[in-house]
Amino acid sequence: MPEQAPWRFEKIIRPLFDLPSPHRILKGAKVITCVGDEVIENGFVEFEKGKIKAVGKASDLGTVDGAEVIDVSGQTVMPGMINSHAHLAWDGVHDLARQSMDDPVEISAYKSAANMLKSLRAGITLVRDLGMNKTNLSAKQAVEQGIFPGPRLLVCGEAIIQTGGHTYWCCREASGADEMRRAVREQVRGGADLIKIMASHDLIEMTDAELEAVIDETHRNGLPITAHATFNEVIKRVATFGVDVVEHGGSMDAETIQILLDKKIPIVTTFAPVVMQANAEVARQYNIPEWKIEERQKAIAKPERYQGLVDAANAGVPIAFGTDAGSPVVGHEVVSPELAFMVKVGVVPDNYAALRSATIVAARLSKLESKLGTLEAGKEADVIVVDGDPIADLAALDHVQMTFISGKKMPGVGN
Repeated sequence: MPEQAPWRFEKIIRPLFDLPSPHRILKGAKVITCVGDEVIENGFVEFEKGKIKAVGKASDLGTVDGAEVIDVSGQTVMPGMINSHAHLAWDGVHDLARQSMDDPVEISAYKSAANMLKSLRAGITLVRDLGMNKTNLSAKQAVEQGIFPGPRLLVCGEAIIQTGGHTYWCCREASGADEMRRAVREQVRGGADLIKIMASHDLIEMTDAELEAVIDETHRNGLPITAHATFNEVIKRVATFGVDVVEHGGSMDAETIQILLDKKIPIVTTFAPVVMQANAEVARQYNIPEWKIEERQKAIAKPERYQGLVDAANAGVPIAFGTDAGSPVVGHEVVSPELAFMVKVGVVPDNYAALRSATIVAARLSKLESKLGTLEAGKEADVIVVDGDPIADLAALDHVQMTFISGKKMPGVGN
């Protein structure tokens, strides 16, 4: 492991948000474990000391002394969800570049705090924040030190780009192999959990020497690296050079898909910006111009646009849930539209598979499958209660009633 960030050495006498984690039992709900297609009708989930203690049928639950029993009959209990591509410091309303360049760091911090609460209300118990300046490093510190309640965070610090590259206005610009290495080391010093690079916009970005250096330096520091890559040539390139994850994805031929399979590289899809901006009634509330709405509507009407992603999924490339939360019209509470579109275009076969993309598949992507992603004894008690049945209708996820992280009931969730 790299040297820890300075805040890791601060002595915390008591968290500002010191939430209890008592012995609890959620009883009477449909339980979606995300272990394969397992569903337990009228089940229970028991957790104690932050861990799941037992999962099963309510009829098999004997008398448990000292436990708080919560009746969740008629609802659904499932693992907390993981948004594998989000930007907490973007508000989902205003122009991204202007927020990035004009928001004072204090405002970025407030936006991050608000969006962490929105994430919890949406049943998101882990956010993989892929950058907007350096704010995510402070957000992670705030959550882990108990300064503010929020989901678990995996953060990249600043995304790394070539000088003048894609979204240069919110990233760490670098030119040359040595500067790429320096940029990685700065994020590591700040406490990053992963490194994110912008490998393309309309064209491929970074020289071979720069790409090789940024990947090597990341792995030398023991971290994974993920790449913004949106068309076949750049996806093939970053996969060949050795990134660990592809963000967004796009057109892919059979050769590129085979490289992803051979190297076990997953893709995080992010359909929500297109889907939400294509909804004219909603998009107009955010001042999205008519030409953009029309462009987005044409995009979602052409399933062949996503054939490369479908082919990759059918070939066995893991597809994880991400929304690009913070993009215009994509608030951090937007979950079901992304999952529903994943089913519609065919990157997952059904609603349960969509739920797994946001739970166990996402946990595997971040190498956390031994702790998170399913409801199984011994795992962290990251659990949500949903009013309705998301297997029957993914829109039920718009009605999260309780969110638990390590058995701690998160504030401000539910009616």
